[in-house]
Amino acid sequence: MNKKLWLVGLMLIALILSTGCVGTNLVARYLSPPQVSHAEGTPPTATPVPPISNAASVAGRVGSLDALQEQLAAIYQAVNPSVVSIQIVKKESAPSNPLELMPIPGFPFQMPQGQTPQQQYEHASGSGFVWDKEGHIVTNNHVVDGADSITVRFADGTTVPAKLVGADPDSDLAVVKVDVPSGRLQPVQVAAPDSVAVGQFAIAIGSPFGLENSMTVGFVSALGRSLPVGNSAANGPSYTIPEIIQTDAPINPGNSGGVLVNDKGEVIGVTTAIISPIRASAGIGFAVPVKVVREVVPDLIGTGHHAHAWLGISGTTLSPDMAKAMKLDADQRGALVIDVLPGGPADKAGLRGSDRQLTVADQKFRVGGDVITAIDDQPVLGFDDVAAYVAHAKVGQKIKLTILRDGRTRTIEVTLGERPTQQARGGNNETSQAGGAWLGISGMSVNPDIAQAMDLPNDQTGILIGEVATGGPADKAGLHGSYKPVTIKGERILVGGDILTAWNDTPLHDMDQLRSLLNAASPGDKVTFSVLRDGKTQKITVTLGERP
Repeated sequence: MNKKLWLVGLMLIALILSTGCVGTNLVARYLSPPQVSHAEGTPPTATPVPPISNAASVAGRVGSLDALQEQLAAIYQAVNPSVVSIQIVKKESAPSNPLELMPIPGFPFQMPQGQTPQQQYEHASGSGFVWDKEGHIVTNNHVVDGADSITVRFADGTTVPAKLVGADPDSDLAVVKVDVPSGRLQPVQVAAPDSVAVGQFAIAIGSPFGLENSMTVGFVSALGRSLPVGNSAANGPSYTIPEIIQTDAPINPGNSGGVLVNDKGEVIGVTTAIISPIRASAGIGFAVPVKVVREVVPDLIGTGHHAHAWLGISGTTLSPDMAKAMKLDADQRGALVIDVLPGGPADKAGLRGSDRQLTVADQKFRVGGDVITAIDDQPVLGFDDVAAYVAHAKVGQKIKLTILRDGRTRTIEVTLGERPTQQARGGNNETSQAGGAWLGISGMSVNPDIAQAMDLPNDQTGILIGEVATGGPADKAGLHGSYKPVTIKGERILVGGDILTAWNDTPLHDMDQLRSLLNAASPGDKVTFSVLRDGKTQKITVTLGERP
Protein backbone atom coordinates (compact mmCIF):
# COMPACT_ATOMS: atom_id res chain seq x y z
CA MET A 1 0.00 0.00 0.00
CA ASN A 2 2.83 2.45 0.84
CA LYS A 3 4.43 1.73 -2.51
CA LYS A 4 1.14 2.47 -4.26
CA LEU A 5 0.73 5.75 -2.38
CA TRP A 6 4.26 6.69 -3.36
CA LEU A 7 3.47 6.00 -7.00
CA VAL A 8 0.29 8.10 -6.78
CA GLY A 9 2.25 11.02 -5.35
CA LEU A 10 4.89 10.72 -8.05
CA MET A 11 2.24 10.72 -10.79
CA LEU A 12 0.52 13.79 -9.35
CA ILE A 13 3.83 15.66 -9.17
CA ALA A 14 4.56 14.71 -12.77
CA LEU A 15 1.18 16.05 -13.89
CA ILE A 16 1.63 19.30 -11.99
CA LEU A 17 5.19 19.94 -13.14
CA SER A 18 4.85 18.82 -16.75
CA THR A 19 6.62 21.31 -19.02
CA GLY A 20 7.55 21.38 -22.58
CA CYS A 21 5.87 23.28 -25.96
CA VAL A 22 5.79 28.53 -30.99
CA GLY A 23 8.12 28.32 -34.13
CA THR A 24 11.68 29.09 -33.40
CA ASN A 25 11.14 32.11 -35.67
CA LEU A 26 8.65 33.61 -33.20
CA VAL A 27 9.85 36.48 -31.06
CA ALA A 28 8.20 36.03 -27.67
CA ARG A 29 6.25 38.99 -26.38
CA TYR A 30 7.73 40.18 -23.11
CA LEU A 31 5.90 41.17 -19.93
CA SER A 32 7.37 41.65 -16.47
CA PRO A 33 6.14 38.90 -14.15
CA PRO A 34 4.13 40.08 -11.14
CA GLN A 35 6.00 40.16 -7.83
CA VAL A 36 4.38 38.39 -4.88
CA SER A 37 5.36 39.55 -1.41
CA HIS A 38 4.45 38.51 2.12
CA ALA A 39 4.47 40.42 5.38
CA GLU A 40 7.94 40.55 6.94
CA GLY A 41 8.57 37.45 9.03
CA THR A 42 5.31 35.84 7.92
CA PRO A 43 5.75 32.85 5.63
CA PRO A 44 3.08 32.02 3.06
CA THR A 45 0.38 29.75 4.43
CA ALA A 46 0.34 26.30 2.87
CA THR A 47 -2.97 24.70 2.02
CA PRO A 48 -3.32 21.52 4.12
CA VAL A 49 -3.64 18.26 2.23
CA PRO A 50 -6.83 16.41 3.22
CA PRO A 51 -6.00 13.27 5.19
CA ILE A 52 -6.52 9.90 3.57
CA SER A 53 -9.29 8.35 5.61
CA ASN A 54 -9.28 4.76 4.47
CA ALA A 55 -8.18 2.26 1.89
CA ALA A 56 -11.34 2.74 -0.19
CA SER A 57 -10.55 6.44 -0.60
CA VAL A 58 -7.04 5.60 -1.76
CA ALA A 59 -8.35 3.08 -4.27
CA GLY A 60 -10.83 5.64 -5.63
CA ARG A 61 -8.10 8.22 -6.14
CA VAL A 62 -5.80 5.72 -7.79
CA GLY A 63 -8.65 4.66 -10.08
CA SER A 64 -9.36 8.24 -11.10
CA LEU A 65 -5.69 8.89 -11.80
CA ASP A 66 -5.41 5.71 -13.83
CA ALA A 67 -8.46 6.72 -15.88
CA LEU A 68 -7.00 10.19 -16.53
CA GLN A 69 -3.68 8.74 -17.61
CA GLU A 70 -5.40 6.30 -19.93
CA GLN A 71 -7.43 9.11 -21.47
CA LEU A 72 -4.35 11.29 -22.05
CA ALA A 73 -2.44 8.37 -23.51
CA ALA A 74 -5.35 7.62 -25.85
CA ILE A 75 -5.47 11.24 -27.00
CA TYR A 76 -1.75 11.21 -27.74
CA GLN A 77 -1.97 7.95 -29.68
CA ALA A 78 -4.89 9.29 -31.72
CA VAL A 79 -3.54 12.77 -32.46
CA ASN A 80 0.24 12.39 -32.60
CA PRO A 81 0.32 10.69 -36.05
CA SER A 82 -1.37 13.84 -37.44
CA VAL A 83 1.24 16.23 -36.02
CA VAL A 84 4.44 16.96 -37.97
CA SER A 85 7.69 18.80 -37.47
CA ILE A 86 8.54 21.44 -40.06
CA GLN A 87 12.07 22.54 -40.91
CA ILE A 88 12.73 25.55 -43.13
CA VAL A 89 15.81 27.02 -44.74
CA LYS A 90 15.99 30.58 -46.00
CA LYS A 91 18.76 32.79 -47.29
CA GLU A 92 20.26 35.46 -45.11
CA SER A 93 21.71 38.65 -46.49
CA ALA A 94 25.48 38.37 -46.86
CA PRO A 95 27.36 39.94 -43.92
CA SER A 96 29.26 43.11 -44.65
CA ASN A 97 32.32 41.94 -42.68
CA PRO A 98 33.94 38.88 -44.32
CA LEU A 99 35.55 37.91 -41.00
CA GLU A 100 32.07 36.82 -39.91
CA LEU A 101 32.35 33.96 -42.40
CA MET A 102 35.46 32.51 -40.77
CA PRO A 103 34.90 29.35 -38.70
CA ILE A 104 38.08 30.00 -36.64
CA PRO A 105 37.84 33.16 -34.50
CA GLY A 106 40.81 35.47 -34.88
CA PHE A 107 42.18 33.86 -38.06
CA PRO A 108 43.22 36.68 -40.43
CA PHE A 109 41.14 36.69 -43.58
CA GLN A 110 40.75 38.99 -46.56
CA MET A 111 38.11 38.37 -49.24
CA PRO A 112 39.97 37.84 -52.54
CA GLN A 113 39.41 40.68 -54.98
CA GLY A 114 36.47 40.11 -57.30
CA GLN A 115 34.84 37.48 -55.04
CA THR A 116 31.74 37.92 -52.90
CA PRO A 117 31.00 36.37 -49.50
CA GLN A 118 29.36 32.96 -49.56
CA GLN A 119 25.58 33.03 -49.14
CA GLN A 120 24.49 32.36 -45.57
CA TYR A 121 21.39 30.38 -44.62
CA GLU A 122 19.05 30.41 -41.65
CA HIS A 123 17.62 27.16 -40.36
CA ALA A 124 14.46 27.18 -38.26
CA SER A 125 11.75 24.78 -37.20
CA GLY A 126 8.14 24.66 -36.13
CA SER A 127 5.16 22.35 -36.13
CA GLY A 128 2.14 21.56 -38.29
CA PHE A 129 -0.67 19.05 -38.66
CA VAL A 130 -2.33 17.01 -41.41
CA TRP A 131 -5.53 18.62 -42.66
CA ASP A 132 -6.74 16.16 -45.30
CA LYS A 133 -5.87 13.06 -47.34
CA GLU A 134 -4.60 15.23 -50.22
CA GLY A 135 -1.43 16.06 -48.30
CA HIS A 136 -2.27 19.55 -47.04
CA ILE A 137 -0.44 20.51 -43.84
CA VAL A 138 -1.55 23.48 -41.70
CA THR A 139 1.01 25.57 -39.82
CA ASN A 140 1.66 29.19 -38.81
CA ASN A 141 2.56 31.74 -41.46
CA HIS A 142 5.51 32.92 -39.37
CA VAL A 143 6.96 29.40 -39.44
CA VAL A 144 7.28 29.25 -43.25
CA ASP A 145 7.41 32.95 -44.13
CA GLY A 146 10.32 33.63 -46.49
CA ALA A 147 11.38 29.97 -46.64
CA ASP A 148 13.44 28.84 -49.63
CA SER A 149 12.87 25.19 -48.77
CA ILE A 150 10.39 23.42 -46.50
CA THR A 151 10.73 19.90 -45.10
CA VAL A 152 8.05 17.96 -43.22
CA ARG A 153 8.89 15.13 -40.82
CA PHE A 154 6.09 12.80 -39.71
CA ALA A 155 5.79 11.06 -36.36
CA ASP A 156 7.03 7.78 -37.88
CA GLY A 157 10.21 9.46 -39.10
CA THR A 158 9.17 9.86 -42.74
CA THR A 159 10.74 13.07 -44.09
CA VAL A 160 9.52 14.68 -47.32
CA PRO A 161 9.83 18.07 -49.05
CA ALA A 162 6.84 20.38 -49.03
CA LYS A 163 5.73 23.35 -51.10
CA LEU A 164 3.78 26.39 -49.97
CA VAL A 165 0.15 26.39 -51.12
CA GLY A 166 -1.08 29.59 -49.50
CA ALA A 167 -0.39 31.91 -46.57
CA ASP A 168 -2.41 34.47 -44.67
CA PRO A 169 -0.27 36.80 -42.51
CA ASP A 170 -3.36 38.43 -40.99
CA SER A 171 -4.42 35.19 -39.29
CA ASP A 172 -0.87 33.82 -39.06
CA LEU A 173 -1.92 30.65 -40.87
CA ALA A 174 -0.35 28.88 -43.82
CA VAL A 175 -0.82 25.65 -45.77
CA VAL A 176 1.94 23.55 -47.29
CA LYS A 177 1.52 20.34 -49.31
CA VAL A 178 3.44 17.07 -49.35
CA ASP A 179 3.41 14.25 -51.87
CA VAL A 180 2.59 11.25 -49.65
CA PRO A 181 0.18 8.34 -50.34
CA SER A 182 -3.22 9.13 -48.86
CA GLY A 183 -3.19 5.89 -46.87
CA ARG A 184 -0.26 7.19 -44.82
CA LEU A 185 -1.99 10.49 -43.96
CA GLN A 186 -4.11 10.81 -40.84
CA PRO A 187 -6.05 14.11 -40.82
CA VAL A 188 -6.97 15.73 -37.52
CA GLN A 189 -10.47 15.91 -36.14
CA VAL A 190 -11.62 19.53 -35.89
CA ALA A 191 -13.84 20.75 -33.04
CA ALA A 192 -17.06 22.71 -33.54
CA PRO A 193 -16.38 26.47 -33.73
CA ASP A 194 -18.18 27.40 -30.52
CA SER A 195 -17.33 24.35 -28.43
CA VAL A 196 -14.42 25.87 -26.47
CA ALA A 197 -14.95 27.05 -22.88
CA VAL A 198 -12.72 28.30 -20.09
CA GLY A 199 -11.74 25.45 -17.77
CA GLN A 200 -11.68 22.76 -20.42
CA PHE A 201 -8.63 20.57 -20.88
CA ALA A 202 -6.12 21.98 -23.40
CA ILE A 203 -3.51 19.55 -24.72
CA ALA A 204 -0.65 20.80 -26.91
CA ILE A 205 1.33 18.54 -29.24
CA GLY A 206 4.26 19.83 -31.27
CA SER A 207 8.03 20.18 -31.47
CA PRO A 208 9.21 22.53 -28.68
CA PHE A 209 12.85 23.47 -29.23
CA GLY A 210 12.92 20.83 -31.96
CA LEU A 211 11.88 18.02 -29.57
CA GLU A 212 9.38 16.33 -31.87
CA ASN A 213 6.12 14.72 -30.76
CA SER A 214 6.00 16.38 -27.32
CA MET A 215 2.70 16.63 -25.44
CA THR A 216 1.86 18.97 -22.58
CA VAL A 217 -1.39 19.39 -20.67
CA GLY A 218 -3.20 22.37 -19.20
CA PHE A 219 -6.50 24.20 -19.39
CA VAL A 220 -8.20 26.87 -21.46
CA SER A 221 -7.33 29.91 -19.34
CA ALA A 222 -9.32 32.59 -21.18
CA LEU A 223 -11.14 33.31 -24.42
CA GLY A 224 -11.56 36.41 -26.55
CA ARG A 225 -7.97 37.66 -26.39
CA SER A 226 -6.57 39.74 -29.28
CA LEU A 227 -3.17 38.96 -30.78
CA PRO A 228 -1.26 41.48 -32.95
CA VAL A 229 -0.02 39.92 -36.17
CA GLY A 230 3.09 40.52 -38.24
CA ASN A 231 4.87 43.86 -38.29
CA SER A 232 2.26 45.66 -40.31
CA ALA A 233 2.54 48.73 -38.10
CA ALA A 234 5.72 49.47 -39.98
CA ASN A 235 3.94 49.38 -43.32
CA GLY A 236 0.52 50.80 -42.52
CA PRO A 237 -2.44 49.94 -40.32
CA SER A 238 -1.90 47.16 -37.80
CA TYR A 239 -4.34 44.30 -37.29
CA THR A 240 -5.09 41.70 -34.66
CA ILE A 241 -6.43 38.17 -34.65
CA PRO A 242 -9.63 38.22 -32.58
CA GLU A 243 -11.03 35.58 -30.20
CA ILE A 244 -7.62 34.09 -29.44
CA ILE A 245 -7.51 31.18 -26.98
CA GLN A 246 -5.27 31.60 -23.93
CA THR A 247 -3.92 28.44 -22.29
CA ASP A 248 -1.54 27.41 -19.53
CA ALA A 249 -0.57 24.23 -21.36
CA PRO A 250 3.22 24.70 -21.64
CA ILE A 251 4.17 25.80 -25.17
CA ASN A 252 7.61 26.93 -26.26
CA PRO A 253 9.50 28.00 -29.39
CA GLY A 254 9.04 25.20 -31.89
CA ASN A 255 5.38 24.62 -31.02
CA SER A 256 4.18 27.22 -33.53
CA GLY A 257 1.79 25.63 -35.99
CA GLY A 258 1.08 22.67 -33.73
CA VAL A 259 -2.26 21.62 -32.32
CA LEU A 260 -4.18 22.50 -29.21
CA VAL A 261 -6.81 19.78 -28.69
CA ASN A 262 -9.63 19.12 -26.25
CA ASP A 263 -10.33 16.02 -24.15
CA LYS A 264 -11.79 14.33 -27.25
CA GLY A 265 -8.63 14.87 -29.27
CA GLU A 266 -10.33 17.49 -31.48
CA VAL A 267 -8.35 20.52 -32.61
CA ILE A 268 -9.55 23.69 -30.88
CA GLY A 269 -6.67 25.92 -31.95
CA VAL A 270 -3.23 26.34 -33.54
CA THR A 271 -0.51 27.13 -30.99
CA THR A 272 1.00 30.42 -32.08
CA ALA A 273 2.57 32.68 -29.42
CA ILE A 274 3.58 33.05 -25.80
CA ILE A 275 4.13 35.81 -23.28
CA SER A 276 7.37 35.16 -21.44
CA PRO A 277 10.29 37.14 -20.00
CA ILE A 278 12.62 34.24 -20.85
CA ARG A 279 11.27 33.18 -24.27
CA ALA A 280 10.00 29.93 -22.80
CA SER A 281 6.77 28.80 -21.24
CA ALA A 282 5.54 31.03 -18.44
CA GLY A 283 2.02 29.63 -18.41
CA ILE A 284 0.56 32.13 -20.88
CA GLY A 285 0.25 30.76 -24.38
CA PHE A 286 -2.02 31.69 -27.27
CA ALA A 287 -3.67 29.70 -30.03
CA VAL A 288 -5.50 30.80 -33.18
CA PRO A 289 -9.06 29.55 -32.59
CA VAL A 290 -10.64 26.78 -34.61
CA LYS A 291 -13.32 29.20 -35.83
CA VAL A 292 -10.66 31.21 -37.68
CA VAL A 293 -8.92 28.05 -38.88
CA ARG A 294 -12.16 26.71 -40.38
CA GLU A 295 -12.69 29.96 -42.30
CA VAL A 296 -9.15 30.54 -43.57
CA VAL A 297 -7.66 27.13 -44.37
CA PRO A 298 -10.19 26.03 -47.05
CA ASP A 299 -9.58 29.32 -48.91
CA LEU A 300 -5.80 28.87 -48.74
CA ILE A 301 -6.17 25.38 -50.17
CA GLY A 302 -8.61 26.50 -52.86
CA THR A 303 -7.07 29.77 -54.04
CA GLY A 304 -3.95 30.37 -51.92
CA HIS A 305 -5.59 33.50 -50.51
CA HIS A 306 -8.17 34.42 -47.88
CA ALA A 307 -10.15 37.65 -48.31
CA HIS A 308 -10.65 39.38 -44.96
CA ALA A 309 -13.58 41.75 -44.60
CA TRP A 310 -12.43 45.29 -43.89
CA LEU A 311 -14.07 48.25 -42.19
CA GLY A 312 -11.10 50.61 -42.50
CA ILE A 313 -10.78 52.15 -39.06
CA SER A 314 -8.46 52.13 -36.10
CA GLY A 315 -9.87 52.63 -32.64
CA THR A 316 -9.95 51.72 -28.99
CA THR A 317 -12.37 50.78 -26.24
CA LEU A 318 -14.13 53.82 -24.79
CA SER A 319 -12.97 54.50 -21.22
CA PRO A 320 -14.80 56.52 -18.53
CA ASP A 321 -12.24 59.35 -18.88
CA MET A 322 -12.75 59.45 -22.65
CA ALA A 323 -16.52 59.39 -22.21
CA LYS A 324 -16.33 62.28 -19.74
CA ALA A 325 -14.18 64.33 -22.11
CA MET A 326 -16.78 63.76 -24.83
CA LYS A 327 -19.63 64.74 -22.47
CA LEU A 328 -21.06 61.22 -22.43
CA ASP A 329 -22.19 59.17 -19.46
CA ALA A 330 -19.22 57.75 -17.56
CA ASP A 331 -20.66 54.24 -17.92
CA GLN A 332 -21.14 54.55 -21.68
CA ARG A 333 -19.70 51.49 -23.46
CA GLY A 334 -18.54 51.20 -27.02
CA ALA A 335 -15.65 51.43 -29.48
CA LEU A 336 -14.16 54.88 -30.12
CA VAL A 337 -13.07 55.50 -33.69
CA ILE A 338 -9.59 57.03 -33.72
CA ASP A 339 -8.72 57.10 -37.42
CA VAL A 340 -10.70 56.49 -40.59
CA LEU A 341 -8.49 55.19 -43.38
CA PRO A 342 -8.73 57.16 -46.63
CA GLY A 343 -10.84 55.48 -49.27
CA GLY A 344 -11.88 52.65 -46.97
CA PRO A 345 -15.45 51.43 -46.37
CA ALA A 346 -15.90 53.50 -43.21
CA ASP A 347 -14.60 56.60 -44.96
CA LYS A 348 -17.03 56.12 -47.84
CA ALA A 349 -19.89 55.66 -45.37
CA GLY A 350 -19.01 58.92 -43.59
CA LEU A 351 -17.63 57.59 -40.31
CA ARG A 352 -15.58 60.17 -38.39
CA GLY A 353 -12.31 59.74 -36.52
CA SER A 354 -11.05 61.57 -33.44
CA ASP A 355 -9.86 65.14 -33.73
CA ARG A 356 -9.05 66.16 -30.16
CA GLN A 357 -6.48 65.16 -27.57
CA LEU A 358 -7.03 64.18 -23.95
CA THR A 359 -4.35 63.86 -21.25
CA VAL A 360 -5.02 61.44 -18.41
CA ALA A 361 -2.30 60.71 -15.84
CA ASP A 362 0.30 62.26 -18.17
CA GLN A 363 -0.81 59.97 -20.99
CA LYS A 364 -2.34 61.46 -24.11
CA PHE A 365 -5.40 60.06 -25.88
CA ARG A 366 -7.31 61.14 -28.95
CA VAL A 367 -11.03 61.58 -28.53
CA GLY A 368 -13.99 63.15 -30.30
CA GLY A 369 -14.66 60.52 -32.94
CA ASP A 370 -17.73 58.40 -33.49
CA VAL A 371 -18.48 55.81 -30.81
CA ILE A 372 -19.79 52.48 -32.17
CA THR A 373 -22.32 51.08 -29.73
CA ALA A 374 -23.84 48.27 -31.83
CA ILE A 375 -23.35 46.32 -35.06
CA ASP A 376 -26.47 44.90 -36.67
CA ASP A 377 -28.23 45.55 -33.34
CA GLN A 378 -25.68 43.47 -31.42
CA PRO A 379 -24.19 45.50 -28.52
CA VAL A 380 -20.56 46.61 -28.80
CA LEU A 381 -18.81 46.84 -25.44
CA GLY A 382 -15.31 47.48 -26.75
CA PHE A 383 -13.16 47.61 -29.86
CA ASP A 384 -12.48 43.86 -29.75
CA ASP A 385 -16.20 43.32 -30.42
CA VAL A 386 -15.90 45.30 -33.64
CA ALA A 387 -12.77 43.43 -34.73
CA ALA A 388 -14.37 40.04 -34.03
CA TYR A 389 -17.61 40.85 -35.85
CA VAL A 390 -15.86 42.13 -38.95
CA ALA A 391 -13.38 39.23 -38.91
CA HIS A 392 -16.20 36.72 -39.42
CA ALA A 393 -18.14 38.84 -41.92
CA LYS A 394 -17.86 38.56 -45.70
CA VAL A 395 -16.40 40.98 -48.21
CA GLY A 396 -19.28 42.96 -49.72
CA GLN A 397 -21.54 42.34 -46.71
CA LYS A 398 -23.56 45.33 -45.54
CA ILE A 399 -23.56 46.02 -41.82
CA LYS A 400 -25.48 48.54 -39.76
CA LEU A 401 -23.46 50.57 -37.26
CA THR A 402 -25.20 52.31 -34.38
CA ILE A 403 -23.00 55.23 -33.35
CA LEU A 404 -22.89 58.16 -30.98
CA ARG A 405 -21.85 61.43 -32.63
CA ASP A 406 -21.92 64.70 -30.73
CA GLY A 407 -24.00 62.97 -28.06
CA ARG A 408 -26.70 61.82 -30.50
CA THR A 409 -27.44 58.33 -31.74
CA ARG A 410 -27.21 57.69 -35.48
CA THR A 411 -27.28 54.70 -37.78
CA ILE A 412 -24.79 54.27 -40.62
CA GLU A 413 -24.77 51.49 -43.18
CA VAL A 414 -21.34 50.31 -44.32
CA THR A 415 -20.49 47.90 -47.14
CA LEU A 416 -17.42 46.00 -46.02
CA GLY A 417 -14.49 45.87 -48.42
CA GLU A 418 -11.55 43.52 -48.70
CA ARG A 419 -8.67 44.22 -46.36
CA PRO A 420 -5.60 45.39 -48.31
CA THR A 421 -2.63 43.07 -48.33
CA GLN A 422 0.38 44.00 -46.23
CA GLN A 423 2.20 45.00 -49.40
CA ALA A 424 -0.63 47.19 -50.66
CA ARG A 425 -1.69 48.88 -47.46
CA GLY A 426 1.63 50.56 -46.78
CA GLY A 427 0.63 53.51 -48.97
CA ASN A 428 2.81 56.56 -48.49
CA ASN A 429 4.34 55.57 -45.17
CA GLU A 430 7.56 57.06 -43.88
CA THR A 431 9.61 54.08 -45.11
CA SER A 432 9.59 50.32 -45.40
CA GLN A 433 13.36 49.96 -45.57
CA ALA A 434 15.41 48.28 -42.87
CA GLY A 435 17.64 50.35 -40.63
CA GLY A 436 17.29 53.93 -39.52
CA ALA A 437 14.78 55.21 -37.01
CA TRP A 438 10.99 55.05 -36.80
CA LEU A 439 8.52 57.91 -36.44
CA GLY A 440 5.33 55.88 -36.75
CA ILE A 441 3.23 57.81 -39.27
CA SER A 442 1.87 57.60 -42.75
CA GLY A 443 1.61 60.83 -44.66
CA MET A 444 1.69 62.74 -47.91
CA SER A 445 3.37 65.82 -49.28
CA VAL A 446 1.21 68.93 -49.06
CA ASN A 447 0.21 70.29 -52.48
CA PRO A 448 -2.04 73.25 -53.43
CA ASP A 449 -5.16 71.03 -53.51
CA ILE A 450 -4.57 69.75 -49.98
CA ALA A 451 -3.70 73.26 -48.80
CA GLN A 452 -6.96 74.58 -50.24
CA ALA A 453 -8.96 71.78 -48.59
CA MET A 454 -7.45 72.78 -45.24
CA ASP A 455 -7.91 76.55 -45.79
CA LEU A 456 -4.16 77.14 -45.99
CA PRO A 457 -2.14 79.28 -48.43
CA ASN A 458 -1.63 77.62 -51.82
CA ASP A 459 2.15 77.75 -51.40
CA GLN A 460 2.05 75.87 -48.07
CA THR A 461 4.58 73.02 -47.97
CA GLY A 462 5.20 70.20 -45.54
CA ILE A 463 4.00 66.68 -44.80
CA LEU A 464 0.39 66.03 -43.87
CA ILE A 465 0.11 63.21 -41.32
CA GLY A 466 -2.49 60.70 -42.48
CA GLU A 467 -2.29 58.07 -39.75
CA VAL A 468 -0.37 57.80 -36.49
CA ALA A 469 0.70 54.27 -35.48
CA THR A 470 -0.80 53.54 -32.07
CA GLY A 471 1.91 53.42 -29.43
CA GLY A 472 4.57 54.68 -31.86
CA PRO A 473 6.91 57.63 -31.28
CA ALA A 474 4.60 60.13 -33.02
CA ASP A 475 1.62 58.89 -31.02
CA LYS A 476 3.51 59.17 -27.73
CA ALA A 477 4.53 62.73 -28.60
CA GLY A 478 0.92 63.71 -29.32
CA LEU A 479 1.03 64.21 -33.08
CA HIS A 480 -2.39 64.12 -34.73
CA GLY A 481 -3.49 62.18 -37.78
CA SER A 482 -6.12 63.21 -40.29
CA TYR A 483 -9.82 62.63 -39.75
CA LYS A 484 -11.78 64.71 -42.28
CA PRO A 485 -12.54 63.01 -45.63
CA VAL A 486 -12.48 65.21 -48.75
CA THR A 487 -12.55 64.51 -52.47
CA ILE A 488 -9.66 65.85 -54.52
CA LYS A 489 -9.64 65.17 -58.26
CA GLY A 490 -12.05 62.28 -57.80
CA GLU A 491 -10.04 60.66 -54.99
CA ARG A 492 -11.22 60.61 -51.39
CA ILE A 493 -8.50 61.37 -48.85
CA LEU A 494 -8.39 62.42 -45.21
CA VAL A 495 -7.15 65.86 -44.21
CA GLY A 496 -7.16 67.90 -41.02
CA GLY A 497 -4.12 66.31 -39.37
CA ASP A 498 -0.86 67.90 -38.28
CA ILE A 499 1.47 69.20 -40.98
CA LEU A 500 5.20 68.72 -40.32
CA THR A 501 6.97 71.78 -41.69
CA ALA A 502 10.48 71.42 -40.25
CA TRP A 503 12.87 68.86 -38.71
CA ASN A 504 15.13 70.58 -36.18
CA ASP A 505 14.70 73.85 -38.12
CA THR A 506 15.39 72.12 -41.46
CA PRO A 507 12.33 72.80 -43.68
CA LEU A 508 10.42 69.69 -44.74
CA HIS A 509 9.04 69.57 -48.26
CA ASP A 510 8.07 65.98 -49.11
CA MET A 511 7.94 62.36 -47.93
CA ASP A 512 11.19 61.42 -49.68
CA GLN A 513 13.04 63.99 -47.62
CA LEU A 514 11.49 62.63 -44.40
CA ARG A 515 12.48 59.08 -45.36
CA SER A 516 16.08 60.16 -45.91
CA LEU A 517 16.25 61.95 -42.57
CA LEU A 518 14.78 58.94 -40.75
CA ASN A 519 17.15 56.50 -42.43
CA ALA A 520 20.09 58.64 -41.32
CA ALA A 521 18.80 58.94 -37.74
CA SER A 522 19.06 56.40 -34.91
CA PRO A 523 16.50 55.07 -32.42
CA GLY A 524 16.55 57.26 -29.34
CA ASP A 525 17.35 60.48 -31.22
CA LYS A 526 15.20 63.45 -30.23
CA VAL A 527 13.80 65.53 -33.07
CA THR A 528 11.95 68.82 -32.65
CA PHE A 529 9.31 69.17 -35.36
CA SER A 530 7.64 72.40 -36.37
CA VAL A 531 3.99 71.44 -36.58
CA LEU A 532 1.17 73.36 -38.22
CA ARG A 533 -2.06 72.57 -36.35
CA ASP A 534 -5.33 74.47 -36.76
CA GLY A 535 -3.46 77.23 -38.63
CA LYS A 536 -0.94 77.78 -35.82
CA THR A 537 2.67 76.59 -35.64
CA GLN A 538 4.00 74.84 -32.53
CA LYS A 539 7.10 72.85 -31.60
CA ILE A 540 6.75 69.15 -30.67
CA THR A 541 9.73 66.99 -29.69
CA VAL A 542 9.62 63.31 -30.64
CA THR A 543 11.94 60.57 -29.41
CA LEU A 544 12.44 58.34 -32.45
CA GLY A 545 11.96 54.62 -31.96
CA GLU A 546 13.31 51.38 -33.36
CA ARG A 547 11.57 50.18 -36.50
CA PRO A 548 9.20 47.27 -35.70
